[in-house]
Amino acid sequence: MAKITPLQESAVRHRAAQETAKAASDDKRCRGRPQVRPDDETRQIIYEVARHEFADSGYAATSMETVARRAGVSTKTLYRLVPNKASLFEGMVSDRLERFLADVNLRAVDHDDIEQALYVALMACADLTLDEEVVALQRMVLQEAGKASDIAGTFYRNGIQRSQAALADWLRGQQERGLIQLDDVEEAAGMLLGMVASAPRRAAIYGGVPLPSRAQIEARARTCAALFLRGCGTPARKP
Repeated sequence: MAKITPLQESAVRHRAAQETAKAASDDKRCRGRPQVRPDDETRQIIYEVARHEFADSGYAATSMETVARRAGVSTKTLYRLVPNKASLFEGMVSDRLERFLADVNLRAVDHDDIEQALYVALMACADLTLDEEVVALQRMVLQEAGKASDIAGTFYRNGIQRSQAALADWLRGQQERGLIQLDDVEEAAGMLLGMVASAPRRAAIYGGVPLPSRAQIEARARTCAALFLRGCGTPARKP
């Protein structure tokens, strides 16, 4: 075996020391450098902050700068992800509904007892339509509708219409199973949502009446399910 000279040994030690120092420096930089958050995740945080801001302060009083600060992002990042306040409101409403529909799959609400199944479906819809923040947003939409270009239309398309479409899709499935009979599924879904939510929502928005308690909503949903099925249940399934 060849003998290592003192000069070679010194060179090896020097090279090893350099590599160790470089590794330590790279590790320090990696630990010190903030991780880049995905845009989708940042956008979710922005929408969540915007939802509270719009509900608490109204559309006109909510500023992009305030949303950016409370979301912990720069205004440059905010405007890169959401170009303006109208887009922020539209995205926030769509995000709220997307998360609701992801959590509540109405198609999975199937039960041999159609009245129980309808009650569960109506409660799922009531969880959204009679949510305090959603009602606050509706109140804001009414206040700002004449000032902002299409804020009411955005809320109607992305919130009300899509909620109704989700319930109509569920009703269509029950009709295919032969559990109910309907001439117009879309119209029936609108009637059902109106029965469950319209009166208490109007009372809260226009009359300042508190939203019903959970127990009151449950009782209302059961009554609506029973009344509805008296008119559209199949002969063998009618209560």
